[in-house]
Amino acid sequence: MARKRIVVFASGRGSNAEAIYEASRNGTVNGDVVMVFSDRSQAAVLRKAASWGVPAFAADPGGFSSRKAYDEALLRAVLPYRPDLICLAGYMRICGAELVQAFPGRIMNIHPALLPSFRGLHAQRQAVEAGVKVAGCTVHFVGTGLDDGPIITQTAVPVFDDDTEESLSERILQEEHPAYVRAVKAFCEDRLRIEGHCVHGLHGKGAGL
Repeated sequence: MARKRIVVFASGRGSNAEAIYEASRNGTVNGDVVMVFSDRSQAAVLRKAASWGVPAFAADPGGFSSRKAYDEALLRAVLPYRPDLICLAGYMRICGAELVQAFPGRIMNIHPALLPSFRGLHAQRQAVEAGVKVAGCTVHFVGTGLDDGPIITQTAVPVFDDDTEESLSERILQEEHPAYVRAVKAFCEDRLRIEGHCVHGLHGKGAGL
């Protein structure tokens, strides 16, 4: 089975990007990170990409005349790398329709909540303020809306009485890395299939991790 080509989008420190990269290097994932993109020119993930020897590209949306112009530039930057999979790893922008349509069923995102609850920014704060007793993270395929798209896997995390946004965020983050790697591994083994709004194959026979 040919190794998959993975492009990672990230806006910040890139801890999930690093988890995916390390999984590709140690043989857990049958794929290679071939490019890293950030919408912030000073994002720490770009320095990580340099240390990995992986090509990196940054484009600040503020430098474009319109959202459409930005999306077109992003697509032009990504296409030469021929990605089989695009992983949004702390990428803080909604993907434009052109990108989603160019890679249908091939863009993943991780969100620090049990979707469809608590979409958007500050999901952990939303969970604490709502008084839920269980939070977690979700890996899903990307649609053109806010944190929508078919769910691949979810991991639950308890919410304690004394939790703050920060403490809950840290506990959820510890579960994000293995959840994302699990989803990417399944994709790279051609095990995932989308039927309607449901994803099958993650926990199938011989699934492994």
